[in-house]
Amino acid sequence: MRMFGVVLLGILLLFTAACGGNDQAASRTSEANDSAAKTEEMAMEAKSDAAPPNGVAFDNMVFEEYGTNPFVSTEDDTLSTFAMDVDTGSYSVMRNYIKRGELPPDEAVRAEEFVNYFKSNVPSPKDDTFAIHVDGGESPFGEGYHLLRINIKGKEIEAQDRKNANLVFVIDVSGSMDRENRLELVKKSLKVLVEELEPQDRVGIVVYGSTGRVVLKPTSIDEKDQIIEAIEALHPEGSTNAEEGLTLGYEMAREYFEEGAINRVILASDGVANVGKTGHEQILKKIKDYARKDITLSTFGFGMGNYNDVLMEQLANDGDGNYAYIDSFSEARRIFMEELTGTLQTIAKDAKIQVEFDPAKVDRYRLIGYENRDVRDEDFRNDSVDGGEVGAGHSVTALYEIKLKEDANNFGEVRIRYLDEETQEIEEVKKGLSFEGERLPEDLMFLAAVAEFAEILRESYWAKEGSLESVLELAQESAQTEEQYAFIELVKDAMALRK
Repeated sequence: MRMFGVVLLGILLLFTAACGGNDQAASRTSEANDSAAKTEEMAMEAKSDAAPPNGVAFDNMVFEEYGTNPFVSTEDDTLSTFAMDVDTGSYSVMRNYIKRGELPPDEAVRAEEFVNYFKSNVPSPKDDTFAIHVDGGESPFGEGYHLLRINIKGKEIEAQDRKNANLVFVIDVSGSMDRENRLELVKKSLKVLVEELEPQDRVGIVVYGSTGRVVLKPTSIDEKDQIIEAIEALHPEGSTNAEEGLTLGYEMAREYFEEGAINRVILASDGVANVGKTGHEQILKKIKDYARKDITLSTFGFGMGNYNDVLMEQLANDGDGNYAYIDSFSEARRIFMEELTGTLQTIAKDAKIQVEFDPAKVDRYRLIGYENRDVRDEDFRNDSVDGGEVGAGHSVTALYEIKLKEDANNFGEVRIRYLDEETQEIEEVKKGLSFEGERLPEDLMFLAAVAEFAEILRESYWAKEGSLESVLELAQESAQTEEQYAFIELVKDAMALRK
């Protein structure tokens, strides 16, 4: 369409020149040709900058390439350190691509978010904030290697024991949200959330198009009908001033701040900003300050073609909240109904994981994913360095490929360090690394298939000899839940798309 516009512009300019008189025709024709050529050059540059991934029709999808972790020799470095992360947006983005008949671009795939999308069956701790579970076995995708799983499960909080929630919905109602009925899915999603809240909770609503405005001041769930009515009345309008919308949302959260409650801004958007400060570096400047004052930010992304994954993820990271991508009403139900307490109430802040391998027993290791959550080893106990946030009942899974020199007993240690949200004290706990037997547990076999699927999709060097056929075989052998069987269908679709 852009090229058609360029050609049409050139024709119109040439036509105007031809009709302008003999004495000026040559000059105007020359100017028109120069203008058309310049316009075409600009259009080609824009087209190159916004080239759709895989040559598909979904333009302006913004992702960032973080690279792929290498194997590390324990002779060079025995420590692996990263921030805990329970975001799942990358998996939902991939699913949306494949369901539309396209493979996702390499940079859209974050392997750890694929793995963490699937619930852990590790029991939650009863007395502690976290329970650490370690297991593993022979890797199904690397001969001579083992797969190590470190699963960290947070304590659960019953719905009736959850803190009061003061939520401010900041909703993107710009023109881009009219595409594919995005705003309608936002409205349905937020209504699910409202229906799950308790009478002591409050909801305020801010919207932004060309400008931001307050739609509803914080209102008790006792007046649920008023909140639902305000959500239902939303309609697309104007450009996208995300900066102004977030500013108003934070101002409202600050004005109605309640000590000891959940004070959270919830952004629902496609992440596109074209008015005001549009880059995440500018928008993020104030968000960290609010997070330090216990006003957190969670982001929920919507839309395909014109979607900014980078902005949405970085906003949530700096806002000490979580990021998810909602590609369907089912995903909204999963996040806002089945996992509501964990979505809202944080149990640990600035959480970091450090794994230390014994060089006498481990030859080399590779962390699968978490490239954008890397922390310097020396900053593990530097509590001014940002980590991740974990909600009630959430689990964090990290997978390592390791090459052992000896048996699989006592070959290292995992440590986690975090700020306990309840006591406001820094805590550090640890557990030794070992596992019994060579065969992977069935649920870990499935996660191995998920991780390999992510590695293949992002064209990782370490999966260059892998195949979707082997992924499918392993997934079919180990799948047990409805979500796991749905993954199998995605693998089959991906196989068909790669032919």
